[in-house]
Amino acid sequence: MAIERTLSIIKPDATRRNLTGKIVAMFEEAGLRVVASKRIHLTPAQAGAFYAVHKERPFYGELVEQMSAEPVVVQVLEGEGAIAKNREVMGATNPANADEGTIRKSFALSMGENSVHGSDAPETAKEEIAFFFSGIELVG
Repeated sequence: MAIERTLSIIKPDATRRNLTGKIVAMFEEAGLRVVASKRIHLTPAQAGAFYAVHKERPFYGELVEQMSAEPVVVQVLEGEGAIAKNREVMGATNPANADEGTIRKSFALSMGENSVHGSDAPETAKEEIAFFFSGIELVG
């Protein structure tokens, strides 16, 4: 498996509850390395632009509202098969369906407030990383 990079977002429901360190530890324990990280507060326009792929879906407005309500931590994770590994550590989008020991099973409040976001494919990861980070900020 190749070394990859993926975007990870620790969402407002998790940052509000001071879970950032616990979540990062779970990624690191799974063999992923943080190569860029910053805490930011997205505006509704920024959150809307980031999630534009979901614009036609019924949950889009709620998603934009949640993601711009409070700060998030955006980070780039690196490692062998990082995209799949990140998604494995996050767990299923619906925490009720997530495996024990995953971030969403452990910390999500609901399907909407599910604590984390992760890229779903290499192309998506490249676009999502570029949305938040310039090349100089990636210090693997």
